[in-house]
Amino acid sequence: MNRTKKAMSDVFWQLLEEKPYSKITVQNIVERCQVNRNTFYYHFKDIPDLAEYSIKAWTDQVIQNNCEFGTLISCVTPIAQELMKRRTAFIHIYRSAHREAAIRYLNEISSYIVQSYIDTAIHKNGLPSENSSIVAKVYKCTFAGIILDWLDAGASYDLPDFCEKMCVSFAGAGKRALLGQSEESCGC
Repeated sequence: MNRTKKAMSDVFWQLLEEKPYSKITVQNIVERCQVNRNTFYYHFKDIPDLAEYSIKAWTDQVIQNNCEFGTLISCVTPIAQELMKRRTAFIHIYRSAHREAAIRYLNEISSYIVQSYIDTAIHKNGLPSENSSIVAKVYKCTFAGIILDWLDAGASYDLPDFCEKMCVSFAGAGKRALLGQSEESCGC
């Protein structure tokens, strides 16, 4: 990653912690980075372009550094913890005109995490894959929905704790769904 782009992205996140998205200007960014406006426009066409780059880079970094795909909880909880670290920034993005891009990346990160978890579970446990797309969609929608609810609530509750409880509640449900079993057929 280009150091100047990374520096501008880091400053963007800092500014999002301090003020709403709509109040962030190119001038704010270039002053903090100690670069000129032309440097900003060399790398980004505007603030929304920087926002999209920053969200994508953050997403890639969080997945790369935090996700172990052994269990659902080991995939979801680290993401929830990283979201908590940037709660104010994500609230500012969520409440801005750039909300759609944030939701798009939320769906992408949720899909990636869930699909990676399911692929690992299928491979590790020798499970059939014919129901995997259904299970992936249900888990993705659940995880993304929880994050959207958390943002709608002003990030007012402990997201990692909630996600952990959700994973415990869902324990075994994905395996049963992949096997095509109902609760009754497996004695649950």
